[in-house]
Amino acid sequence: MQNYKKAGNKMTKKELEQMLREVQSGSRSVEQALEQMQEMPYKDLEYAKVDYHRELRNGFPEVIYSPGKSLEQIRGIVTDMLKRTKGNILASRADEKVYETIRELTEDAVYYKEARAVVVKRQDYRETDSYIAVVTAGTSDIPVAEEAAVTAMVMGNSVKRLYDVGVAGIHRLLDNVEVINQAKVIIVVAGMEGALASVVGGLTDKPVIAVPTSIGYGANFGGLSALLGMLTSCASGIGVVNIDNGFGAACMASKINQL
Repeated sequence: MQNYKKAGNKMTKKELEQMLREVQSGSRSVEQALEQMQEMPYKDLEYAKVDYHRELRNGFPEVIYSPGKSLEQIRGIVTDMLKRTKGNILASRADEKVYETIRELTEDAVYYKEARAVVVKRQDYRETDSYIAVVTAGTSDIPVAEEAAVTAMVMGNSVKRLYDVGVAGIHRLLDNVEVINQAKVIIVVAGMEGALASVVGGLTDKPVIAVPTSIGYGANFGGLSALLGMLTSCASGIGVVNIDNGFGAACMASKINQL
């Protein structure tokens, strides 16, 4: 009977499968397996229940959403994750104070300022043969696009960026159609009226994930005009995430790219 790492070092999916085979073969008792698995699902820190089963269920560990959490809470969550995992840790929507807090815990902390993301980079990012294209209408959309690009990279995807190719100068996009058509999935980030998603959707047979941003003048209504424009697109094969949700777009794109 093989000895497995307890929750302090996290059980991998492969180890869990092997443990279940041992139960099936009789070399490990149900009671022994149950005892070990009871320690695995999550760690209760009172203010947070850190989900250590999420990678087994969803393919990627829990991500720390920074807004609304105190620096001490973030410190506690990251400390526990450092003890219980060996992979990379991602904190989204993080400011410089969050970065400095995490940096005090580990020198592996990397701050992607434009993406507002902190990564505890303990392993090199995996890369895929296929890639996700992240496309923006304007330069002002880049922070949301960078959130998507960095999240996709941390999740183990190859990423290509194509920025400032909006419909106000459509020739810029048409000069880069090859980058779009060779991607496996495309994230289109646009504010104002959100027209770029429809244009890209009409140029490619690849799935398009549209991200409306809050960039725009008054009638943009904080991204609502872009959201509605993307939702009512006449181009087929477009899915839409919430306003400024580069993270959510990256999660969906990663699942498609790694099918």
